Amino acid sequence: MGFDSNRLGRIGDWMQSYVDHNRFAGCSVLVAQAGREVYFNATGQRDVEAGKPFERDTIARIYSMTKPITSVAIMMLAERGLFHLDAPVSDFIPAFANMECLIPRATRIGQTEPCQTPTLHHLLTHTSGLSYPFNPGVLAKAMDEHDILFRADQGSLAEMTDRVAALPLAFQPGSRWEYSVSIDVLGRVVEVVSGKTLEQFFVDEILGPLGMDETRFSVPKGAQDRFAALYTPLAGSAYALNEAKPSEPTLRCVDRPEQSPFLKAEMHSGGGGLVGTIDDYLKFTEMLRTGGAGLISPKTLDFMMRNHLPGDIASMGPASFAEQPMEGMGFGLGGAVVMNPGRVRVPSSVGDFSWGGMASTFFWVDPVLDLSVVFFTQLAPSSSYPARPQLKALIHGAMT
Repeated sequence: MGFDSNRLGRIGDWMQSYVDHNRFAGCSVLVAQAGREVYFNATGQRDVEAGKPFERDTIARIYSMTKPITSVAIMMLAERGLFHLDAPVSDFIPAFANMECLIPRATRIGQTEPCQTPTLHHLLTHTSGLSYPFNPGVLAKAMDEHDILFRADQGSLAEMTDRVAALPLAFQPGSRWEYSVSIDVLGRVVEVVSGKTLEQFFVDEILGPLGMDETRFSVPKGAQDRFAALYTPLAGSAYALNEAKPSEPTLRCVDRPEQSPFLKAEMHSGGGGLVGTIDDYLKFTEMLRTGGAGLISPKTLDFMMRNHLPGDIASMGPASFAEQPMEGMGFGLGGAVVMNPGRVRVPSSVGDFSWGGMASTFFWVDPVLDLSVVFFTQLAPSSSYPARPQLKALIHGAMT
């Protein structure tokens, strides 16, 4: 299969070192090439306090790895001629009409000027002017104060998107790149256009057909015992990236599996709400790699997995957190796209399509080497350690 078995063994040693040094409680990695499994390993624990091992069927929070699934859902609807990507989001969510954005160098949320309404394409590419409460900036601070994060316990998607629309944008749509709740807003668009809840659309159109039977917004019935605990190395909130302070111990549990809001999620967060297994997510990445599995056209996927920005992410002046490097990295619809591996400074192929989640999960599809790779763990925030570039280096280093 083009891999050196001894060098593949380094992956397990690397994973074990993360566990031994109390960086991850447990983790797993699954590698497939040309549709055949090349490597799997799991180590450590999914629940340290209960002494339960991290296993292949562990249910994990995939957080922002939900975003590519929602982006595929949007493009499936676009394929049916139900809208064009240049349509303003106000066509579907009227609260986004008559938008205002912060003036350049604004210091207060009230310092605004009129702006265009973001389009669906702006939302898909994180150039909409929306933000996240853990980003720096005036809008992010206001989102934090208004508790706008689309958490599993935060009620209805419709109500939360209207709350987002009530705030100004951080900048004129299309002028910058900033990681944001835009894919959550698109989840609401899926509901409005399809007439179904986001979860029902996912089950009917994506998760069900792909056999992703243990991926849902709530932990599936009978799977609670396999649901992992969530840990953080921070002293405060695992999402307070602007005020991050290390904790002692380095693995502090912040979401117990028997008490988690993911046991019965109220919110269907298209930007970060799914839980599932590593094998389920491989089915999704394999759908991307092989051209749609009959769910979506290979031409549409090719369109999604190319860079949609004028240059790399870094050229668009981001100040936000992101799940990937920004230099040499473009952004498609739902994930990052490697443009120049040298500028990314991580062994890669041009065209690698990838994204991660706040609990340090990660995936990438390599169209040149015909690879799908999925990494699972449960440590937030994902910026804690450089596990993702290290894993890419290990896998490229194992190829002959």
